[in-house]
Amino acid sequence: MRKWCSAYALARSLMPVLLWAVASQAGAGMFDDEEARRAILDVRQKLESQRRETDQRLNDIVTRQADELTGLRRSLQDLQNQLEANASETAKLRGQMEQLTRDVAEAQRRQADGSKALEERLRKLEPVKVSYEGVDFLADPQEKRTFEQALVSFRKGEFETAHAALVDLLSRYPQTGYANAALFWIGNAKFVGKDFKGALSTFQKLMAQDAAYGRAPEVLLALANCQLELKETAGARKTLESLIADYPRSEAADAAKERLARLK
Repeated sequence: MRKWCSAYALARSLMPVLLWAVASQAGAGMFDDEEARRAILDVRQKLESQRRETDQRLNDIVTRQADELTGLRRSLQDLQNQLEANASETAKLRGQMEQLTRDVAEAQRRQADGSKALEERLRKLEPVKVSYEGVDFLADPQEKRTFEQALVSFRKGEFETAHAALVDLLSRYPQTGYANAALFWIGNAKFVGKDFKGALSTFQKLMAQDAAYGRAPEVLLALANCQLELKETAGARKTLESLIADYPRSEAADAAKERLARLK
């Protein structure tokens, strides 16, 4: 637009000069009519040429300005499109970030839950202090549960179940502090199941393993009962006599005296 104004100003600046030339020629009287007409035509042609040139320049300026304006609009549209694309990408990234934040929070929660569960499992696997039949020892939690559940089964009269659980206990925990007690109840389970030979062998193993076992009087009495069931009368009498001699004040010794009296 500034260029168009410049061209227009140029055209206006030339007009006085041309008019002055015409006036000067007419005033001097140096030209005849024909020359004057030619001069006028020449001025008109020059003016027309300058007008056409000015119009062309103006058209060029307008066209150029229109092209520049179109380019500017196109640039503005491209910029708008880019801004919208950036806004969309930003929203997408924000959504991804929010999802990532939720995922991280969930992962942390699961890790915390997993750590808590692991600690709980490890706590369950840690040996616990056990006091049974006057003896203190450490036992695996599962070891302790197995023995206790076996006793529950025995008291319910589920002797086969109790027997199987105690045998499994000795197999999985050969150094268990429940070893003597397990053999004692295995022997009793076999006796109740009328496996007198098996019971006799179990009680003999127990006494050989620990002659100072706290329930030794009961073991000797049970051993004598097995011998009596197997018609081993001499062996039973000898076992009962040893029981009375070694543990005279025990309840098992009183029972042994009664059995000896019946054998005479």
